[in-house]
Amino acid sequence: MSIRWTPERMDRLESAARRGLRVTVARRGTEYVVVARRVAVVGGKETFVGFLPMTGEELSFALNDIDAFEVIGL
Repeated sequence: MSIRWTPERMDRLESAARRGLRVTVARRGTEYVVVARRVAVVGGKETFVGFLPMTGEELSFALNDIDAFEVIGL
């Protein structure tokens, strides 16, 4: 079950991307900790993009697939 995307939640996610903050993202029972890069439209879907600091791998999360998120800072 995905979360409801209110303007306040979108602002928090976009602000994290502008500032390069760490964000936890829960999707399909798995939690990821990524450094926020951007919120963009990818393949026609609004998507949050972050990268894994340990590997440098970039991950994309369709907003409709995100169950929960939290901005955790630097």
